[in-house]
Amino acid sequence: MNVLWPRLLNSAYRKEPISSFAIIVGAVDAVIGGVDERWSLLAFGLGTVGVAIALRWWQIQRRQTELTEQPAKYFLPSHSSRPALPMLSSAKRHPPH
Repeated sequence: MNVLWPRLLNSAYRKEPISSFAIIVGAVDAVIGGVDERWSLLAFGLGTVGVAIALRWWQIQRRQTELTEQPAKYFLPSHSSRPALPMLSSAKRHPPH
């Protein structure tokens, strides 16, 4: 578990750095507010975490709808306007003397 935790955090932070940063800040505020019994800081931290999770969920939903709405892009035409390349044969080649 000790090795898995940093990999999980790095992977999540690379995908969505802004919302990950907001989740970390909110979690730290919530922990400080809970330990020091400062309920306004705890509420602010929990609210920040909630907003960051909602932002990340909204971004994931938006990305999924964009992927399903985009038509397939074809970089080459379905048939080429040029004739096919000639076949290579070894009969025309003459060995060097």
